[in-house]
Amino acid sequence: MALGLSAPGTTTVGLADRRLTRPIAMSELQPGDLVIDATGNNNTRHVVIFEKWNDTAHRSYTAYEQRSVHGTSYRSPTYGRAAGSEYKAYRPLRYGS
Repeated sequence: MALGLSAPGTTTVGLADRRLTRPIAMSELQPGDLVIDATGNNNTRHVVIFEKWNDTAHRSYTAYEQRSVHGTSYRSPTYGRAAGSEYKAYRPLRYGS
């Protein structure tokens, strides 16, 4: 829904497709960008919607996240911050970037 895709939308893996998004550096994240683990398995693939950096050094960010037991959360995850993380940053193409 956040990307305005027609129903039924796509999967987490589909969100990382170059027809919908383009890879960017984590340091380039802007509101509305995505942080995606598209390489894990059905139990580990995941996506969050980036909202803002929490500090000028870009050490921490706040994002919207849908988790089955918790519903929608607005929190500061660590996804993509560790070296070698499977989480990567993507910019939706519908934003003209």
